[in-house]
Amino acid sequence: MELIENHVTALVSSADTLFILLGAIMVFAMHAGFAFLEVGTVRHKNQVNALVKIMSDFGVSALVYFFFGYWLAYGVTFFDSASVLAENNGYELVKFFFLMTFAAAIPAIISGGVAERAKFNPMLIAAALCVGLVYPFFEGLMWNGNYGFQEWLEVTFGAPFHDFAGSIVVHAVGGWIAFAAIIVLGSRKGRYRNGKLVAFAPSNIPLLALGAWILSIGWFGFNVMSAQAIEGISGLVAMNSLMAMVGGIISSLVIGKKDPGFIHNGPLAGLVAVCAGSDLMHPMGALFTGLVAGGLFVWLFTYVQNKFSSFDDVLGVWPLHGVCGLWGGVAAGIFGLESFGGLGGVSFISQFIGSILGVVFAMVGGFIVYKLVSVFAPLRLSEEEEFNGADIAIHKIGATNMNNN
Repeated sequence: MELIENHVTALVSSADTLFILLGAIMVFAMHAGFAFLEVGTVRHKNQVNALVKIMSDFGVSALVYFFFGYWLAYGVTFFDSASVLAENNGYELVKFFFLMTFAAAIPAIISGGVAERAKFNPMLIAAALCVGLVYPFFEGLMWNGNYGFQEWLEVTFGAPFHDFAGSIVVHAVGGWIAFAAIIVLGSRKGRYRNGKLVAFAPSNIPLLALGAWILSIGWFGFNVMSAQAIEGISGLVAMNSLMAMVGGIISSLVIGKKDPGFIHNGPLAGLVAVCAGSDLMHPMGALFTGLVAGGLFVWLFTYVQNKFSSFDDVLGVWPLHGVCGLWGGVAAGIFGLESFGGLGGVSFISQFIGSILGVVFAMVGGFIVYKLVSVFAPLRLSEEEEFNGADIAIHKIGATNMNNN
């Protein structure tokens, strides 16, 4: 009997390790989605830069999260021997891999907001500070119960802050850090002429669409596999992710008047918003959450780009991740309630407080990081470099090298 129990335990452990590893791979693949979404949106002269940024940010994020971020969030380091680290089928190692792909999404989000005018090395340093310090501090506060904040919410309001897959912890934090970075860098040259908006059309709609599809597919690893164990698999999470995605598509289709950029970002808005409460909501609550998110993205992106000349958010990452993430954190406190068809165990007040805290923390942290880096190194390309494009200015090659025979 003991032998059977040992085999069952080993099987469950192996299954959990494989489960979270597959989730890590799916979220890792989403970074290709970030890359192609940006490549398709920016002008042709900045496509190489978009690709290089996402790959480089991922490498730097993995490094700083390995040595600093994961330790800050969870109190875990990797300085033991390999035999110790490999215990329990290396589950803790693949858990790090999974959570690291979440952390690396922060600079990937920021990248889309500041595209086409940012220097390479200073932005890479800022990304390292965000992933190594700013993000993991808040991650540990919300997902590991650090510093007693979650305990205080539970005692005071009946439930801790609930963010199953990161509407606030990942997306809102990334979006509001990007908000700060966008303001610090300012608008692209030529964006406004005589007080009127000059629209820079996306360079490649098929690549933009490819990025959106990759992100949408990978999101089911982002959400469903946030359970981090086989026993936590929930068809409800998958269904709610699907319905929120559909809601985002429909509202962006209608409100965005069939614009391909809006239609391909609409599903992402819905998926951002449903992350927090995807394990609690009724599918109709998830659908409504997605409908609101898609509409918020289209309306806010259009309004801000036309009304505020100094706020130049190339991919719309602030409304998409920052505002839709904020809506998702609050929506979990509405549609997660039993009175709205949800599973309960959530407090609207806790959700509101936790969501606002995430926004304030990310925005303040973002301003500190980008202002600090700018003291030591300029963040922006020169006017001539920006005119020539980041591809030539930084990487000395264009997306299609016409000189090769």
